[in-house]
Amino acid sequence: MITSGAIEALELVGKSFLDAGDVVVVEGPTYLGAIQSFRSFEATIEAVPLDGDGLQVDELERRIERGLRPKLVYAIPDHQNPAGVTLSAERRTVLVELARTHGFLVVEDVAYRELGFAGQALPSLWSLAPDAVVQAGTTSKTLFPGVRLGWAVAPPDVAARLVAAKQTTDQCAGAFGQRLFEEFQRRGWIDEQLAASRALYERKCARLLAALEASMPAGARWTTPHGGFFSWLTLPNVDTTELAQRAVERSVGIVPGSLFFPDGRGADSVRLSFSLVDENQVDEGIARLAALLHLEA
Repeated sequence: MITSGAIEALELVGKSFLDAGDVVVVEGPTYLGAIQSFRSFEATIEAVPLDGDGLQVDELERRIERGLRPKLVYAIPDHQNPAGVTLSAERRTVLVELARTHGFLVVEDVAYRELGFAGQALPSLWSLAPDAVVQAGTTSKTLFPGVRLGWAVAPPDVAARLVAAKQTTDQCAGAFGQRLFEEFQRRGWIDEQLAASRALYERKCARLLAALEASMPAGARWTTPHGGFFSWLTLPNVDTTELAQRAVERSVGIVPGSLFFPDGRGADSVRLSFSLVDENQVDEGIARLAALLHLEA
């Protein structure tokens, strides 16, 4: 099914499946747009922690054993937004088996899947369990954002409900954007674009990580992404909402971590994005941020 982007796919899933009070499990932290979307359907959002290997599936299993009954589990398994981590192969298998055993639907957001620096990816959740997974993707990160074009695949009965919801929402996605994407695929231009994008983002990421290593104070820690756009910086005992406000005064943009949790956690963390910033400005941006932290020390 063609959509206007991954966020619309989330809206269609919510419209089709969620009733007030239904439980949606998300990664903690997770994509802000997903939190906002699920909240709009009055769902109860439960955040399960992440670590360097992605969603802590064993913790999800423990919570289910203690009585948690999710209707949906939303995950970004590849180069996660905002943490930049990737779900391990072992955890992918366990997650889809939990979905089959306990009857919940996994919503897999693959917005960053094609932007792995190595050009390779672990098996998608959809490929492991097409009977239990809705996979949603977008061309906004790989073609250009203005097209507003995405897609979703799902089990047949789920797909039928999503199509019905789509028809009552906006009839259909724009034909012009679909035609553009088809032509990019047909001529092989998208493959060339992806190769160039991966190389660019890998350079920017390496520069960001080197700048963090050189400038951050003792106690700071951050994730090491292998694709996508983001690193998750944790700064113990720092109010990052206040830090973000002060950083703006020095022309540095960071996003406070509490926005990426449904329950206000993450107040000591920030999302760092290296997608848009000029790579020659990365060192200076991190140096300015570090200077603020040293002033607070």
